[in-house]
Amino acid sequence: MALDYATSDLKDFTDSLILTRGTRHEDWDTLGFQAKAGDRFRRAQIRYVGSGATGNHENDTRTIASNGFTFSNMLLPAGAAGPEHTHHDAEEAFFVLEGEVEVGIHRDGIVEKRVLGYRDMIVVPAGVPRSLENIGTVDALFCVIIGAQKPQVPTYPETSAVFGLSRD
Repeated sequence: MALDYATSDLKDFTDSLILTRGTRHEDWDTLGFQAKAGDRFRRAQIRYVGSGATGNHENDTRTIASNGFTFSNMLLPAGAAGPEHTHHDAEEAFFVLEGEVEVGIHRDGIVEKRVLGYRDMIVVPAGVPRSLENIGTVDALFCVIIGAQKPQVPTYPETSAVFGLSRD
């Protein structure tokens, strides 16, 4: 958690801006409710900035508080998928670091799919339904950036595999 720039020691302040891989952890529980629709929807969030749209993680002292966007990594096992969902309040970007991720853009029962690999990116505008799937044979790791300080929880349309599932 970042310290106050004006009142903190500059060394301590600078250190408070850095998050290392060694201090991150894979949170398999945040999106665990989606696995009720099948194990293929099991994936892990690795938070860095803000708490994302997956729930209330504002007390997670391992993250830097968001001032305008959230940033996390998503670990998507081979064959796993992120169900169709929509962020109504903010754009969402996916930037692939490892593996191959097939991203779907949905409209009126039609899905237009594209495969993203190493250092490929897609930016999906607010209000546009999207899904993703690891089509490779190894785990996929990608950055997820959402353009809001505290994004609203996404919605899942009737065509989504997790439509109607409780987060409990």
